[in-house]
Amino acid sequence: MINKEAKLDSNLFSNTAFKATRDGFGDGVVEAAKINKDVVLLCCDLTESTRSLAFKQAFPDRFIEVGVAEQDMAGIAAGLAFSGKIPFITSYAVFSPGRNWDQIRVSICYSEANVKIIGAHAGISVGPDGATHQALEDVSITRVLPNLTVVVPCDYYDAKKAAIEAAKFKGPFYMRFAREKTPIVTTQETPFKIGRAELFRHGKDVVIIANGPLVYQSLLAAEELEKEDINAVVINCHTVKPLDKETLLKYAQETGAVVTAEEHQINGALGGAIAELLVENYPVPMKRVGVRDRFGESGQPDELMKKFNIVKEDVIKAVKDVMAMKKSKK
Repeated sequence: MINKEAKLDSNLFSNTAFKATRDGFGDGVVEAAKINKDVVLLCCDLTESTRSLAFKQAFPDRFIEVGVAEQDMAGIAAGLAFSGKIPFITSYAVFSPGRNWDQIRVSICYSEANVKIIGAHAGISVGPDGATHQALEDVSITRVLPNLTVVVPCDYYDAKKAAIEAAKFKGPFYMRFAREKTPIVTTQETPFKIGRAELFRHGKDVVIIANGPLVYQSLLAAEELEKEDINAVVINCHTVKPLDKETLLKYAQETGAVVTAEEHQINGALGGAIAELLVENYPVPMKRVGVRDRFGESGQPDELMKKFNIVKEDVIKAVKDVMAMKKSKK
C-alpha cells in the first residue's frame, strides 16, 4: 500500500513521466541561487552534461569555468567557501570525486569547507560512454570521508529539492545523479529532508531500502510481490550518510527482513551502510541488489541495467531469498 503521506506521483504504475535527475539538479541550483546570492557554481568544461548551463546563463558573474581540472576546482571551491560563498562544483562523478578525492579529503572535508560536490553521469545507466565514464564507486569513496554528507536522489524532484537544501545545509556535501531520464516517482509536494529516510510504501513482511533509480524498480517489485501476498515496505533512503537510523531500524525490527537496492557497486555504499547498521544494532536476514564487483561496459541503459541485475526482477528475487532466510530462522 502506497504511503499517502509520501505524496507520490498518482500515475506511478500507469503513465509514468520520465525526466533526468541531472535536470532536477540544474533547475534546483538556479532556484538556490535566486534565494541566496552567495551561491556560486564551478564546472570543468561540462556545463551542458552536468546541467550547469542554466546557472551560467542566469548568473554569469557567479559562474567559474575551471576547465579540465577537477583537482584545481576543489581547491578553488574551498577558498571560496572560506570567503563566505556557497560553491557547487560540478563534473562527472568518475572525475569528481574520483580524480580529486585527495583535494576533497583535505581541502574540503578535513577543513570542513562549505562546498557542494556534484557528481554527474553516475551509475551503469550512463550507457554507451562505457566503463571509464560509469561511476560505480563514488558513494563508497565519499561515504568514508569524515564531515561529508552523501545524498543519492531518486528522481527529478528529489534532485531539485536536494540541490536547494544543499545550499542551505552547512558543511561538505556530495550528491550524485544519473545521465539517463528516469521515472518521476515523487511530486513537488513529496517530503524531502537531508538525513531522513522517506517511507514510500507500507508493508509487514520485508523492507526494501533503495535510492536513485532503484526506488522506482523497488516500488514496481513491491506491486508484483503484493500479488503473491508478500507485503513490502519501500523506503527512499536518499541520504546514505548520515543514515536515518531510527526509521531504518524501526522497519527492520517490524519486518525482520531487509533488501537494499542501488545503482552502484554492492560494496561500501547503501548496502554496506545498512549492513553495518544492522549488524551493530539489530541483525536480521538481508540481501543486497547492486553491481557485483565489476566495471561497467558500453550499451543501452535499459539493457545494461538488466545485464547487471539491478532491475525489478532482481529486487523480487532478493526479497524471496531473504523471506526464505527469515522463515528458516523461525
